[in-house]
Amino acid sequence: MDCRTLMRRAAAHFAGRTAIVHGDQRLSFAQAWTRGLRLANALLALGLRPGDRIGVLEDNSVEAADIFLGAMAANLVRVPLYPRNTREAHRHMLAHTGCRALVVSGRYAADAEPLRGDVPALEHVVVRDEGYARWLARQPEADPAVRVRPEDNTIIRHTGGTTGLPKGVAYTHRAWLAAGRDWFYLFPPVMPGESCLHVGPISHGSGYFFVPMWLAGGCNVLLDHFDPAATLELMAAQGIGYMFLVPTMLNMLNQAARKAPREFPKLKCLQIGGAPITDATALGAREIFGDRLWQGYGQTEAVPITMMGPQQWFAEIEGSEPLRACGMPLPFAELEIRDEANRPLPPGETGQIVVRCDGQMSGFWEDPAATRERLVDGWVLTGDIGRIDANGYVYMLDRAGDMIISGGYNIYPAELENVLASHPGVIEAAVFGVPDERWGETPTAVCVIDGKTAVSERELIALCTERLGSYKKPRQVVLRTEPLPKSPVGKVRRKELREPYWAGRERRVGGS
Repeated sequence: MDCRTLMRRAAAHFAGRTAIVHGDQRLSFAQAWTRGLRLANALLALGLRPGDRIGVLEDNSVEAADIFLGAMAANLVRVPLYPRNTREAHRHMLAHTGCRALVVSGRYAADAEPLRGDVPALEHVVVRDEGYARWLARQPEADPAVRVRPEDNTIIRHTGGTTGLPKGVAYTHRAWLAAGRDWFYLFPPVMPGESCLHVGPISHGSGYFFVPMWLAGGCNVLLDHFDPAATLELMAAQGIGYMFLVPTMLNMLNQAARKAPREFPKLKCLQIGGAPITDATALGAREIFGDRLWQGYGQTEAVPITMMGPQQWFAEIEGSEPLRACGMPLPFAELEIRDEANRPLPPGETGQIVVRCDGQMSGFWEDPAATRERLVDGWVLTGDIGRIDANGYVYMLDRAGDMIISGGYNIYPAELENVLASHPGVIEAAVFGVPDERWGETPTAVCVIDGKTAVSERELIALCTERLGSYKKPRQVVLRTEPLPKSPVGKVRRKELREPYWAGRERRVGGS
């Protein structure tokens, strides 16, 4: 099976139903699919060929649905860029995937223009400005009917590693469909006409919900920014049935709902993922939204792996702590806890979480060394430390690597450390995550300074903001002159620096 064939069938079967909503704009399945076909033909007319990669820089919008559908119809491979990233990150993602075209919303045109000369393979930049609608209407609407095979790639999402450099994770059509199937496997079934609200970009985690909703005749409602009060109002007004949220967003919804209570009679599933969640946020959401909460675990390299609904999450089971778990292994996923020698451990033992599922990567894009490190005998080594109990509940306790998840966004310490160390007064730097009530965790930096060059905490935070963007900046910088603690082989002991901030907590990951 491939996404294009199944989505084309759904467009025909549900032609008159509402498929896409953004603000006051509403498109039927027939209208949305026709717009996608027009864009597919326009991109192919540029000389792009099936299998070519195209970068996409945008927020949620009707036009974002155009490229989602159009790339499927033309069998082009989407490479989503993240608006909050720096231009250098955009350049890297486009260059290492060999993107021949970039589709960008008018809002980000200024960020895209310098990339024309920076990326050797980039031949076309399509800006969706005020003339886009007229341009799209002039394109032919016939189905290009290009050949699509299940093993063809359909999207390359980016993740990171211990070096901080983004790595491309390619999904085939088969894997993308499997991920959507597994994600919705335990959810209440989607009925034609029901709605899914995308409060996060469809280029991120929420995008996994787009195809399953489309195939079931559901409506994808798109928000281009997150405002808690406005989101609650829209949930009630549009009769939203499904949503994907990171815990930080759920916590904000909880606070807004307490100030202005509403009823959500059509809500069926709030799926929480992307970062750990606190007991207070989960229990508070249950009071407000009732038994409509699901929690899952996975990562870009393999998703989803675990899931649990309200009857499992809030149950009292002897030998388990469901409230502290991140789900139970899904029927079509495998999960083991392994020791440092990659040997399976029995239930209750703590080790690395190792997984295998139909919705996993075949490898990192053009990075065989990183693939060998993370993909062993068909199993993905997550880098997360956890355990599974005798009842099948999985607990994510820590990260073997040092990645920080702040508000659902991945922050890699090496990125920040490199920027901090570029200051002439900084000899070395270490970055690690510390608990944060709102974001789950935020970066803290410890910098060894030479004691001679003028340098301040405010200056270093500003430097990180300028180079990497505001959401990656450290919340605090500790300046010192004594060297950082190191292992016998010279590696900085980040955990030793981090430990005092987590004293008294069971887990070394923060939730919101």
